[in-house]
Amino acid sequence: MNNPASRKDTAHGNGSAGTVKQYKKDFWSEENLKFVNPHFRLEKAARVVNRIAHGRECDLLDVGCGPATLQHLLHKNIHYYGLDIAIHNPASNLIETDFLENPIKFNDKHFNIIIAQGIFEYVENAQSQKFAEIRGLLTEGGTFIVSYWNFGHRRTHISEPISNVQPLNSFRNSLARYFDINDCFPASHNWKHGMPNRKVVKALNMHINVTIPFISPILAVEYFFVCSAPD
Repeated sequence: MNNPASRKDTAHGNGSAGTVKQYKKDFWSEENLKFVNPHFRLEKAARVVNRIAHGRECDLLDVGCGPATLQHLLHKNIHYYGLDIAIHNPASNLIETDFLENPIKFNDKHFNIIIAQGIFEYVENAQSQKFAEIRGLLTEGGTFIVSYWNFGHRRTHISEPISNVQPLNSFRNSLARYFDINDCFPASHNWKHGMPNRKVVKALNMHINVTIPFISPILAVEYFFVCSAPD
């Protein structure tokens, strides 16, 4: 398994120090609309999920699903469920809930695959609790896929809503207390610390699923961790 934290970075959390402004449904209702069309990380996440499912009938939970765009990129053998604080188009497979205030769950269901991309930067000091809740929802042999921002990037900008800033190795260590980390790789590399948008750059990044020594720690935008629950 690759360890992306191959250098010391200097990001520190701001979720537990001082008062954190609350960004709730009104904010996310507007923000979610920016992700109706698939973006690069979502497309790469779909490729990872489809590969893991490998044609099997699977139930998948998308934590922080936004407009549930991911479901349109998955193979038909994957049965999609989503949770979000702001659901624009209610459906039987979607639940609107503030999962910082409430436990992460979907009725009494358990899932073969759970994915949480682009949410753990916003969980304030609830990270460990949310890992525990997700672990409890995985079926035996299930997979948890999570993304986390590389705050050690050469050009990190921390936007105001982000409430859980930490070095990547700290996130990894916390994750490892609840899961076995089976794989870890950059979602993309970019000099300016944003998702790639040029066709050639997107194509290259879509197929790079390894950590590149010296390069990834400073140019990887964020990382995917592919995990399982310990036996």
